[in-house]
Amino acid sequence: MKIAVDAMGGDHAPGVVVEGAVLAAREYGVEIVLTGISGQVEAELSRFDDHMKLPIEVAHAEDVVEMHESPAKVLRSKKKSSIKVGLELVKSGDADAFVSAGNTGAVLAFSTFTLRLLKGVDRPAIAIQLPTLKGPAILLDAGANVDCKTLQLFQFGIMGHSFAKYILGKETPAVGLLSIGEEDSKGNEVTREAFRMLKNSHINFMGNLEGKEVYRGNADVIVCDGFTGNVALKISESLAEMIGTNLKQLFHASWRTKLGYFFLKSHFMEFKKSVDYSETGGAPLLGVNGVCIIAHGSSSPKAIKNAVNRARELVEKKMNEHIRDDIESNLEGSKEPFWKQIKKMAFPAGEAENLNVSSDRIESPPKNKPTES
Repeated sequence: MKIAVDAMGGDHAPGVVVEGAVLAAREYGVEIVLTGISGQVEAELSRFDDHMKLPIEVAHAEDVVEMHESPAKVLRSKKKSSIKVGLELVKSGDADAFVSAGNTGAVLAFSTFTLRLLKGVDRPAIAIQLPTLKGPAILLDAGANVDCKTLQLFQFGIMGHSFAKYILGKETPAVGLLSIGEEDSKGNEVTREAFRMLKNSHINFMGNLEGKEVYRGNADVIVCDGFTGNVALKISESLAEMIGTNLKQLFHASWRTKLGYFFLKSHFMEFKKSVDYSETGGAPLLGVNGVCIIAHGSSSPKAIKNAVNRARELVEKKMNEHIRDDIESNLEGSKEPFWKQIKKMAFPAGEAENLNVSSDRIESPPKNKPTES
């Protein structure tokens, strides 16, 4: 197992990233390739007395992608960046996975162009793990695709089903479509058509899911477009920050509240751990032909360490093979074009025509042009 890590990606790179990689090499024993400006990376590595004994090597990259740069511009001008070098290692088989806390749009763009997409996947999706009352769930897409077509939401449901089953350990994961109401008729035209496609698929589709249901845990997979998912994620982060700040002020208000906190501290620490993004490390970019983990820009060394572990887990459990098999499982034995098979599977017996479903929202042949995050 060898994981490529973008040493120059993130708000506090390369120091924090290198420290996280060292922690991962110590704890998990995986080989790590740090991609970046070799002089800077090696200087950070030298701070650790045991770095020469750890399975860590450095792959030089000439360019660094800044967090504010446009993905489209970076694709043209920084072809020897630490992101590109790491993904090329995955493509060539010299690394099994790639981890970056850098520019999300650039990671998405380089991943799509370098690794390409799995068969049957039109757009990749960022899958964010969320804490709920009934255990972890995932939401996708969390920001890779601002606008989505019906078929893409359908594919997100299939990919999310595979992730929840093989990574989260849900035997029959429940898949819900995030909408403005639970009724079948609620939502815009794209989500209504996606509802019918998911309902006719082989996965355990529970129907529409309102925003208030997300953290109740009735759905193991929440499907939405990247615009909706990213807004929901950022609102959730802001709410968690507000609750945390208010609780801290409350427990410091008097000696009585401080005493109460003393008795409840272990429970609060357990709760904090359950909602801490650094415990999972990063979000997988599902749908690309390789394992890619996108970590938060402000990741701590602990978060980087856990992102490496999540990458290792996806490789060991053959996540991409499961997604590919899941999408193709109902399409075997047919000589019809792949996209026609999906349309036929989702809308049997001419149902699409009867519903007046727009073909440009259902059929969208694979394109290798990523959407800026």
